[in-house]
Amino acid sequence: VQLVESGGGSVQAGGSLTLSCAASEYFGSYHCMAWNRQPLGKEREGVAALDVDGTTSCVDSVKGRFTISRDSDKNILYLQMDSLKSEDTGMYYCAGTRFLLLSANRLRPSQYTYWGPGTQVTVS
Repeated sequence: VQLVESGGGSVQAGGSLTLSCAASEYFGSYHCMAWNRQPLGKEREGVAALDVDGTTSCVDSVKGRFTISRDSDKNILYLQMDSLKSEDTGMYYCAGTRFLLLSANRLRPSQYTYWGPGTQVTVS
């Protein structure tokens, strides 16, 4: 299993970025996939999650600004990030799990088994 993120970079506050996560396996093999982030010196946190049935979840701080989606034909997970703020700065990780997650657990990084190496997002 391999997950590889791309699309990170440096952007000014108010700008946009789109992150991509390419999966080596068919998306249907994962019950849930998610984007997580980790600011320097802080704990990793869940940002947005997408279940195999299309249900999405996101943390309050990004609601209305970030959108998680997927291209099942290409096995790519996306995170569209708009109206970026300095507090969005961090390493962004794609993660997946084959296990059924309760809705309350879908934004908990500890619930995910497979991880990509991450892509850095810097907002100034």
